[in-house]
Amino acid sequence: MMHEADLVANTVKRWLGNPISRSLLKWVSKRTEKGSKLEVALKKYVGEAEKLSFQEKLAYLIVKLALDRGSESFGVSKEQMIESLKLPVVRRGIANILEGIGYYGVQRPQTTAAPFLIVWNFTKQCNLRCKHCYENAGSKPSPDELTTEEAKKAIDEFADAGVVALSFSGGEPLMRKDFFEVAKYAADKEFYVSVASNGTLITESVARKMKEAGVEYVEISLDGFERTHDEFRGIRGAWRRAVEGIKNCVKVGLDTGVATTATHYNLKEIPKLIDFVEKELHARRFIVFNFIPVSRGREIVDQDLTPEEREELLEFLYSKLIDEDCRLDVFSTAPQYAVTSFKFAFGPVVATHFTNRDAMEMLKGRTKSLTEFIGGCGAGRLYCGMEPNGDIEPCVFIPIKVGNIKEQRLIDIWRNSPILKQIRNRDSFKGCGECEYKYICGGCRARAYAYFNDLQGPDPGCRLNERYWREIAFDALKGYPASEVKEERKITVTSP
Repeated sequence: MMHEADLVANTVKRWLGNPISRSLLKWVSKRTEKGSKLEVALKKYVGEAEKLSFQEKLAYLIVKLALDRGSESFGVSKEQMIESLKLPVVRRGIANILEGIGYYGVQRPQTTAAPFLIVWNFTKQCNLRCKHCYENAGSKPSPDELTTEEAKKAIDEFADAGVVALSFSGGEPLMRKDFFEVAKYAADKEFYVSVASNGTLITESVARKMKEAGVEYVEISLDGFERTHDEFRGIRGAWRRAVEGIKNCVKVGLDTGVATTATHYNLKEIPKLIDFVEKELHARRFIVFNFIPVSRGREIVDQDLTPEEREELLEFLYSKLIDEDCRLDVFSTAPQYAVTSFKFAFGPVVATHFTNRDAMEMLKGRTKSLTEFIGGCGAGRLYCGMEPNGDIEPCVFIPIKVGNIKEQRLIDIWRNSPILKQIRNRDSFKGCGECEYKYICGGCRARAYAYFNDLQGPDPGCRLNERYWREIAFDALKGYPASEVKEERKITVTSP
């Protein structure tokens, strides 16, 4: 069967290579009150659409021509094309990307029509007390969290906008009693549903329940071995319970990943931790998160990696990724990972952190232009975050409110927010905007904001920005009173 990632990329490339197709695309991808003509045309192509209007029939003929010729050009049979397009998430993914090209034009890197992925901090409630928590989560939920019905309305809004994937995070999402109901509602709406969890509540029964609800991927945090993890997570016994949670997810057949945040607390443990995850826990994915000094993370800012340490770590991670004897997919949220992979001319390219092995193999040996099209840091461009109360943010690590899902349409926030427009303009970035890899990487916008209070500032975690790292006055970021940490999340910039 054809890789779904190949299908998305090849279709995009087909449109990009023909100016006439791009003009037609703008018309085909324009949404009406009934929804997307493009999605209807894709359904018709696989034999699922019912009666079509005149405009929908015309859109179908255009899409059919493009797909048929595209399959011929890339050596794919029509049957293979149809088989892959039967997956709703693939159809929605193609529509999202192509609608983005139709609305924004061809960009480096590209902005999708709506967030491809939304990371939803489902609750502020958590049973741990992690040192680096960006959400400043605690033992109780916030009083203004979305109700079950409001959560479902938000999902309806995401579907109308064309969002492809929804990741439940927190806090600890499993602490909300309505998690399974809301997750199933999202899965029934044909989203790709994933969960980011601390793993301590995942018994075998809970793992099965997640799978039955339609959750397709679970990512559990493990920040080192027992002593390191428990100290970092603030609760004794957290490591053992997290390990059991990972094992339970693997046992019931959930696609399972392990996440770790790289700091001086655990840097030396990461190589052995990868081996442990691969050989003992049998997860499929290991992802190293960039440390962002936001919220409680400001209190441990001195534990951040130096640019040299980060570069060495990313090179090590990539060496594991291309090691044929390593069964793990090894990634990092650091956008510099895209540059690390690009420098390995014959290896697979990691163009953004929410990728998979199929997408990497598709990019292997491809031109720089395709890597720049996807473009590293996706904050405010490919994805956004949502707070428990419905506030929309460019990224869960960037505490700037750009709108609220109860008050505005997602598509209006996405298109009109001046903050999101600022994040997308890489030519105006300081430091990162002068780099030859600015379209491949772009630097982490959350780190630029955390360190310099500037969304277009430099990411000081890169060797090419080392002069900015040396300028950082760590003492100015230490010792923030708890009240100031809480006030930080009240920054609000709404769409005009």
